[in-house]
This record gives sequence, structure tokens and C-alpha cells, in this order.
Amino acid sequence: MDIILPVEDGRRASYRLIGRPVEAVAGARFPRIAYAAAHVVADPLAMSDPWSKPVVDWDRTMAFRHHLWRLGFRIAEAMDTSQRGMGFDWSSARELIRRSIVEARTVEGADLASGAGTDHLEVRAGLTLDDIIAAYEEQFGFIEGEGGKAIMMASRALAATARSADDYAKVYDRVLSQASGKVILHWLGDMFDPALKGYWGADNFENALDTVVAIIERHAHKVEGIKISLLDADKEVALRNRLPDGVVMFTGDDFNYPELIAGDGHRHSHALLGIFDAIAPVANSALARLAAGDRAGYDALMAPTVPLSRKIFEAPTEYYKAGIVFMAWLNGHQDHFTMVGGMQSARGICHYAEVFRLADQAGLLADPDLAVSRMKSLCAVAGI
Repeated sequence: MDIILPVEDGRRASYRLIGRPVEAVAGARFPRIAYAAAHVVADPLAMSDPWSKPVVDWDRTMAFRHHLWRLGFRIAEAMDTSQRGMGFDWSSARELIRRSIVEARTVEGADLASGAGTDHLEVRAGLTLDDIIAAYEEQFGFIEGEGGKAIMMASRALAATARSADDYAKVYDRVLSQASGKVILHWLGDMFDPALKGYWGADNFENALDTVVAIIERHAHKVEGIKISLLDADKEVALRNRLPDGVVMFTGDDFNYPELIAGDGHRHSHALLGIFDAIAPVANSALARLAAGDRAGYDALMAPTVPLSRKIFEAPTEYYKAGIVFMAWLNGHQDHFTMVGGMQSARGICHYAEVFRLADQAGLLADPDLAVSRMKSLCAVAGI
């Protein structure tokens, strides 16, 4: 099957599909905790202004979560993959969390953790640490009040207000000491959100590492684990090696996840990944191979997903959500390629064409005929 696609130099070239869809393993048991950070499906027919308050297709959004649960994944809800802070506000996230917790209760073995942040707080002059603590408390209170588990997201307000590592310690110490259950921390790098530059009160990794390790050590009984999203395997391993017993590492490295999940024979990372939204069937099959002791089979399945993930998460990395939703549309999980805030426009047609090629090569086009048809329609809109 052939399709004409654009290439970066402005030419058009014929591409022949070569991949076969990888079959997921029904009932697979994973050797690692595996959270997929899930996207939301917009409702384009209900939008009068795509840049105004988001309008969500709740049926399709929940159906995608059932897709991930069927494949054995836990879900990280209302995270940056759902466009938190990029068109998806706290009031919408609150409804998403509420619905997802209710839906999870209908699925045997379903697991869910939800992002608690400070994104309903206006970043302004005069903001205090107590204001930030109160904002975290409000979101934690809602999630825990609904019976959910919280992921403590990085705070733009804290990054703008804090003047030292001690300020971060004050906020995290207060919030963690009050949490009713175990919490997952999230260290999100500024490549994902430029407003988080200098997080933990340091411009260098070593000082930031010391701060976050000290916070975790003081609250080890309250911290389930930490997700680190710095796109640097060495930095993740450095943190992983310093975690107290009983606190786990969740890789958020969408560039180097296969090796970090597999581990070095002594330590390994669990996973909380946005890319799992897009590669769930292959990741399911690969993790099943790893559980069976077949490292070579795991590597063979995971390796082709890495170029795809690196393309989706290329700079400017914060727009990776467009590639995630594009994959869901290609694979029939939604009938349109429209995103909250019109974010599908954040990437160009050459980017999407390369994602299409790499998805094919990774065995991630579930229905090649459908995917080709949809890719052709997108190219036609772009004048190709």
C-alpha cells in the first residue's frame, strides 16, 4: 500500500507501508508498574470557539481509558498529556478526574492516579507560599475526597514565587505531611514546560537532586514514587540510585524508556509515560515478553517505538500532545483530529507525515487502510 507524503525539504515522496500491526497480549501481566498518561478527546461539534473553555467528548474520552485498562495499563489522569496548563483548566480536569474515578470502579483491577497541582491559581506578583500550599490542598482534597490517589504535579506558581530550595521544602513538606494516602511526585523538566525552569530552587541538576532526595527521605512513608521527566537517562539513574527503600522510580523519559524499564540487572524503573498512550498495544506485548524473561523479544518490540517517540516529543517538546492525539485519530479511537485549544496546529504536516511513517514501522497502525485514508485527508487539507 502506497501513499504520497511530504518530506522536510518540501518535496513529495511515495511511501510504501511496511509494518504489520503488533497484536496485544490479552490478560498480560506486567513485570513493572506501568501508568499511561492519557489524553482527552475534544468535541469539535460543540465548540463555538476552540480557544475558549474546552469542550470534551466524555464518551470517547472514557472509552480510551477503557482501551488502556484492557491492555493492562494503569492510568495517570489529568496530567500534562491531557493538556493541563495548555488549554485544559482545573475545572475541566476536576470533572475528568471525577468521571475517571467513577469509571475505574466499573473495571476489575483498574488503577488510576490523578494530577494535583496549582493551575487554578493565577501566577501574579505578591503570591505567597501559603497561597500555593492552599492551592495544592484544594486539589489534593478534591482527589482524595473522591477516593482517588494524587500525583503531586510541578507548580508554575511555585517556580515563579520560590526564592530558594527551602521554599520548595516548605511547600512539599506541608502538603505531603497532610496527604491521606501515598503520593507520586512529578519532576517535570523545562523542556516540557519552560515555566518550570529552575525547579527545586536550583539551576543545576546536582543541587536540585539533593533537594528532592531530602524531601523524599523526610516523607518516605507518604511517597509511593517519583516520576522524573528530564529526557536524560543518566539523571534518572542518579535519582533512582538514591531513593529510599520502598520508594520507586517512575520513568517519564520518553526518549530512553526501554532501557530504563528493563533495568541494569540491579535496579529498574517503573513507568509513567505519555508515549504509552500512543504505543499501548506494542508496550503491552513487550512488557509481556519481559515478564516471561524474554529480554530480546522485549527489545525487538520496543526499539522501533523509540524513533517514533523521539519524533513526537521533539522540540518544542511541550507540543508532543499533538502527536499523541494524531495517533489516536489514525487508529480510530476518535473520529476527528481536533484538540482542545486547537493544538493540532502546533505541529506541521511534515512532522505528522514522519510520525505516520515511524508508526507504521513500529507496528502501530492498527488498521492500515483507515490510517492511510485519514493521512490522505490530512495531507489534502495541507494542499498535498
